[in-house]
Amino acid sequence: MQFRSLAALAALSLGVAVSAQAADVTVAIGQTGDSTMAYRLGTQFDFGTSWLESDTGRLTGYWDAGYTYWQGDDTASNHSISFAPVFVYEFAGQSVRPYVEAGIGVALFSSTELEDNDLGSSFQFEDRLGFGLRFAGQEVGLRAIHYSNAGIKQPNDGVEVYSLHYRTSF
Repeated sequence: MQFRSLAALAALSLGVAVSAQAADVTVAIGQTGDSTMAYRLGTQFDFGTSWLESDTGRLTGYWDAGYTYWQGDDTASNHSISFAPVFVYEFAGQSVRPYVEAGIGVALFSSTELEDNDLGSSFQFEDRLGFGLRFAGQEVGLRAIHYSNAGIKQPNDGVEVYSLHYRTSF
């Protein structure tokens, strides 16, 4: 039941945001240090502004909302929804633009256990670093995302996922 509530909240949030502006969609596949597979579907909404524009590049960003399925063994699978502002430095380029990104957001997990990790609470912070290439309304990149409750509740094992993602604009 808890997961259905999380899914309903995510769908409502995404629906409100989609009505405000066009969205991008991201799919990602990754793995944790404990070999748990993670499959993520997300949507992004650009900040709509940029800063520090120069011949080298520009600073931009987006809001990211996502759902992740964590494929563990029979007792350790998990689901999470997350929301984060992400800042991106996009380097100048004609048809291909390299970028680096960083963000800190929040996530809710359906269970406090993921394989051998005891997350301590369903509420987690989400820290991310990534890099990749943007081209023709698309993006391909690599990300490292760390989830932890920042010591709000013990234990606080946390988990990292390393993933390959693809993003497209609509």
